[in-house]
Amino acid sequence: MEIELSPPFDVVEPAAYSAPLLFNSPHSGRVYPRSFLEASRLDPLSLRRSEDAFVDLLLADVAATGSAVMSARFPRAFLDVNREPYELDPRMFDGRLPNYANTRSLRVAGGLGTLARVVSENQEIYARRLPVDEALRRIEELYKPYHRTLRRLLGQIHREFGVALLVDCHSMPSCGLAREDRPRADIVLGDRYGTSCSHLITDCADEALRSLGYSVARNKPYAGGYITEHYGNPGAGFHVIQIEINRSIYMNEQDFSLAPAFDRLKRDLTVLRDTLAGLPFHYLDAFHLAAE
Repeated sequence: MEIELSPPFDVVEPAAYSAPLLFNSPHSGRVYPRSFLEASRLDPLSLRRSEDAFVDLLLADVAATGSAVMSARFPRAFLDVNREPYELDPRMFDGRLPNYANTRSLRVAGGLGTLARVVSENQEIYARRLPVDEALRRIEELYKPYHRTLRRLLGQIHREFGVALLVDCHSMPSCGLAREDRPRADIVLGDRYGTSCSHLITDCADEALRSLGYSVARNKPYAGGYITEHYGNPGAGFHVIQIEINRSIYMNEQDFSLAPAFDRLKRDLTVLRDTLAGLPFHYLDAFHLAAE
């Protein structure tokens, strides 16, 4: 299966950074390789259920405010960069996985490893097993370059400002899969229960979003994935906050059409960016270093 993506992700950097912020959208990719569609047992619309649909478009104006934006072009169903590099389900592949593969994580058990086995409602993606080499190729050609670039951008920002804040942006279904689940908040902020960024950043984002009229929850049902956990190191000046946006407030979840409120949310995300940019980052950095 050839990987027909060039470039595999987009990076938009400002001419000059006005604040130590990087916005990231790892799950909004919607370029589906033809060979992937041919190997799938699902129709294209079903595959799209796993997308953080249009989050990259919601962030389109952020770079103009002096912050960088990174977004994947490949879909989450094809490769998930918000996982460890080798979270792989041996049931998906012909051949033996490398000994270093993590085959026992909860995410693998749920069918949502680095190469997903299922999309929403546990629909199996593939009609047949994949060659192990196909998994390794996607990791080498897409996953690793993505994370190299993410590390480079964060390192560059940290060198310039002495601190860096990664805002990892996602979207979520309006309701959980269980019938008894209540409708979710408009936005869920995840900071790994206070371990991936200063609580002052989470408090600031929470207050800003509420003042714009959104209902906000923290860490439930989403506390942050691999990116939040892996890159968040407040004591070293690397802060990461995950933002999950309820899809029902900006799109039709059934036919993927944009809702009238899309433009308002897009503007409000630049307001959030400006609010975060006004934080006393050097104080946050000094605060955490002193705490250690």
